[in-house]
Amino acid sequence: MMYSLEAGGKRLRPILVLTAAEAVNQDPNARKQAMPIACAIEMIHTYSLVHDDLPAMDNDDYRRGKLTNHKVFGEAMAILAGDGLLTHAFYAVTQASALGASPETTLAIVADLAKLAGAAGMVGGQVADILGEQGVTSLEELEYIHLHKTSDLIVFSVLAGARIGGASQQQLESLQQFARKLGLAFQIQDDILDLIGDESKLGKPVQSDVEQQKVTYPYLIGMDESLALVERLTQDAKQALAEAKLATPDYLLAIADYLMRRDH
Repeated sequence: MMYSLEAGGKRLRPILVLTAAEAVNQDPNARKQAMPIACAIEMIHTYSLVHDDLPAMDNDDYRRGKLTNHKVFGEAMAILAGDGLLTHAFYAVTQASALGASPETTLAIVADLAKLAGAAGMVGGQVADILGEQGVTSLEELEYIHLHKTSDLIVFSVLAGARIGGASQQQLESLQQFARKLGLAFQIQDDILDLIGDESKLGKPVQSDVEQQKVTYPYLIGMDESLALVERLTQDAKQALAEAKLATPDYLLAIADYLMRRDH
């Protein structure tokens, strides 16, 4: 479990949890209460990568510049490591309550995580991704895959941090739109980087989508339109963020701009 959890990566999702909490409420207690939730979402994300890399799924040898979990410990142990990370994530969320978060807030975050990481969220997106096929999967179906496989965990991260910060219902609704657009832009940028990215920066092989005949935005709408779509979605996300009227939204805005221009 620790081998994959400590392998590196951008830590985008935990950063979004902490940043969203602080954007709503600059009380240091908000950041402290958000920390176990930030850890939890990184566990969920890491478990999904461990399982994604298995021979039955994407069959990848490298992740974050290191051998994938099953290449080091074997397939059975990699499956169990993923199971362990998934289960422990829910325990980690409950620790927010021990640090002062209200039981109602903690319960809402647990419910969000179960939904957005499960069959209605990330897992459902992964299923659709596996069933997808070049020449068959439509643009609408591809959007469904990206919104659930990738965007839903980003939605969870922003909403969880905002809940800890004490966001109003109107703020939560605007932030959900922000995160949804941001997550879709993030995954389209991943599609682009799989074609033109630097393998040494990405920490994993490029052209893997092509080799596995996966449907991507560049495949369906072309590279130029994909790049333009990332920019449009990012602008839409920033508009939704403005509508949330947060106390200090600057870091969330900076993250949106960084993700649009990232090279890994």
